[in-house]
Amino acid sequence: MEKNTHKSGYVSIIGNPNVGKSTLMNALIGKNLSIITAKAQTTRHRILGIVNGDDFQMVLSDTPGVIKPAYEMQNSMMKFVKEALVDADILLYMVTVDEIPLKDEVLFEKIKKTKSPLLILINKIDLADQNGLESTVAHWQSLFPESTVYPISALTNFFIPELLQILIGHLPSSPPYFPKDQLTDKPERFFVNEAIREKILEYYSKEIPYATEVVTEEFHENAKIIKIRSIIMVERETQKGIIIGHKGSALKRIGISARRSLQNFFGKKIHLELYVKVSKNWRSDSDQLKRFGYSN
Repeated sequence: MEKNTHKSGYVSIIGNPNVGKSTLMNALIGKNLSIITAKAQTTRHRILGIVNGDDFQMVLSDTPGVIKPAYEMQNSMMKFVKEALVDADILLYMVTVDEIPLKDEVLFEKIKKTKSPLLILINKIDLADQNGLESTVAHWQSLFPESTVYPISALTNFFIPELLQILIGHLPSSPPYFPKDQLTDKPERFFVNEAIREKILEYYSKEIPYATEVVTEEFHENAKIIKIRSIIMVERETQKGIIIGHKGSALKRIGISARRSLQNFFGKKIHLELYVKVSKNWRSDSDQLKRFGYSN
């Protein structure tokens, strides 16, 4: 009897900010690789999450929400989206029950013309009534007649196991692209940076979270503990003062909360040192953006 061939492929998740792309990827993988908060633009990079089975490997690509760029960092974020669109063996266009079309009309047209299997995922259906949901499904099916439309709830795991099987069914025959024990393409330091940035997004409002970036300068692991030294970069001295807080209280709160998240993620005791530095206008500085991993 002929042995089943191995299937592998890239599955790209594209959509507006805050439609639940990161929640979906984390649900499909079963581990929190992507930041999830109520604030827009929490995902800044293209993050690959790898789902492995005996006869398949699915490489999920979480991307930043589609926006019209206002500065250089956002240009880099949209380049990650376009790369994911080109690479996709399967394309997931994610919307919500009250969704408006993508803010980038050119990208919207590219999605329409994709040759890859296209699935429209209507997320957050737990917030909709039956009549509203049926009209939403009909609306998106009319916009993308070649696609398949699936109502889901990434947060409550509704239709997620079924979606996983559908995606596996669409994967092309191919050997694995990554080692079978690999979970992501990102190094450990990336997830340290993301854990700290997540806490900044949770604890601060207005411009502060968007003017910060995190760089992990030291990551030393032994059998019992991981020792980490990270720098929070801001654009102005006033922002530095807000991040640190009165007698360092705000920075201490970030450190305690991030350390807990990292201990859960790595399954090991964490020693975390945090510092704050000013790097003026880093979001528009191409050299700084390269340092932070936004461009090659």
